Amino acid sequence: MFFLYRLYHFILKCIVIFIGIPNPQLHKNKNGLTNAIKALQLTEQSYVLLITDHTLQELGIPTSIISEVQHHKLNVVVFDQVLPNPTIENVQRGFELYKKHQCQAIISVGGGSVIDCAKLIGAKAVRPNKAVTDFKGLFKVLKRLPPNIAIPTTSGTGSETTVAAVVNCPNTHIKYAATDFVLVPHHAVLLPELTTSLPPHITATTAIDALTHAIEALLSINCMAFSQKRALEACTLIFDNLPTAYSEATHSHARSQLLSASFYAGQAFTRTSVGYIHAISHQLSANYNSPHGLANAILLMPVLQWYGERIQSHMALIARHCQLTSLDHPIERQADDALNEAHPDYPVPVFMSHYECENIIKSVSTVD
Repeated sequence: MFFLYRLYHFILKCIVIFIGIPNPQLHKNKNGLTNAIKALQLTEQSYVLLITDHTLQELGIPTSIISEVQHHKLNVVVFDQVLPNPTIENVQRGFELYKKHQCQAIISVGGGSVIDCAKLIGAKAVRPNKAVTDFKGLFKVLKRLPPNIAIPTTSGTGSETTVAAVVNCPNTHIKYAATDFVLVPHHAVLLPELTTSLPPHITATTAIDALTHAIEALLSINCMAFSQKRALEACTLIFDNLPTAYSEATHSHARSQLLSASFYAGQAFTRTSVGYIHAISHQLSANYNSPHGLANAILLMPVLQWYGERIQSHMALIARHCQLTSLDHPIERQADDALNEAHPDYPVPVFMSHYECENIIKSVSTVD
């Protein structure tokens, strides 16, 4: 059985090598938004379906996007009923609104749930006779989606650059994952100002979601040079910028870097797929409605510990690339400071030598 699994993995790798995965056209900041809207090439007074969720709509997050679209003499229809774990009904209702107003393009403003829902609404727009559940699996759309733009408001899912979309069936507690090259958004716009309202705990869990994408991409037996490069870039950006974004919500540079990290991690795992962390995480989300990023954050360490020595070289690669093993001060000085603190104040059971202290510090600050 496992042999057949590996054969399937090999086929997927060949698809990436010989066919390739499309990338969205990447735009950044307000000028990028303007360019993305122009690139839709719509005639004046065309209708655009803007997809978001109710919370973002109440916070006014899509307001600036709507204004910019209208500035280009386009009409905007808003669908803001996407749930945190989007349902088949969400997709169906969004599609009905798209069809009712004869929309010509789709813009998604939100996290991975919103962007995934928008992808499947686009799939329904070009395959109206198919049920949403029929898109489950590989290459079930196979038709170019309407012109579309994905604008993430969290720095986690990377859905703005991936080939996948996930939808939930509340009745059966089953998640349906659709995978097709045509699901990659045509344009991705990264606007850090849209992420500054995220509370610290969501900032953290979404960033760990992106970190999980990067790490599982690196662990994949299908990981090749491009995915490795993007995954390592994502890891570095997250380690360097998450503490600042967590403590300083409006820090534009840190927010921008986390958006880039999410995008890079998305590029990495959409070519390698993910692993056990996501497999288990999806069950928690389907059965307990757990936020996907939080579920990944909870599962990350237990699964990595289960892999154990089998992934030691991969973890060492991450540690070296992200400079997690580098020290701000020489080890000798750290040993001095540690022993000066301990002696004579701490009533330790046995005294440690300077050499022994250095070895302990080395053992936790380097990876073979």
